Amino acid sequence: MHTNHQSKYQTIIKAPIEKVWNALTNPEIVKQYFFGSNQETDWAVGSPILWTGEYEGTTYVDKGVVLEFLPNKKLSFSYLSSWSGLEDKPENYLLVSYEVNKTENGTELTITQSNYDEEKAKHSEENWGVVIDGLKKLVE
Repeated sequence: MHTNHQSKYQTIIKAPIEKVWNALTNPEIVKQYFFGSNQETDWAVGSPILWTGEYEGTTYVDKGVVLEFLPNKKLSFSYLSSWSGLEDKPENYLLVSYEVNKTENGTELTITQSNYDEEKAKHSEENWGVVIDGLKKLVE
C-alpha cells in the first residue's frame, strides 16, 4: 500500500550546473553511477523512460514517463520498479524529481521522491545515497 510519504535528498556538487545536468540526463553517464542501468528516453514531456539492466543475474526493466523537463533546472518523472511486484497502473508509480540550483560552491542537487510507504523509503534512501555518491565522484 502506498502512502503520500515523501523523501528529499540534498547535496552540493562541486561542479557547474550544466555538467551536473548532463550527468543526470545523458544515458552514457547515468549508466556509470546508476547501478549500470541503461536509460532510454528523449526527455520530451509525456515520453516514456526505460531503465534496463541486470542485477545479481536477473534482468530488470523499470519504467516511467517524463512529467517535466526544464533544462538546467528541473526534471520530473514517474517511476515503477520491476522489483516492486506492483501492478503497472498509475497509482503504483513513484514520483521523482531532480532540481538543480547554482550555488557559491557549485550546484545544489535536490532529489524528491513520493508516493510510497516508509518501509520502501528506507530502502530508497540507501539507493539514493549510492547514486548521489557515484554522481559526485564522476563530476567533481
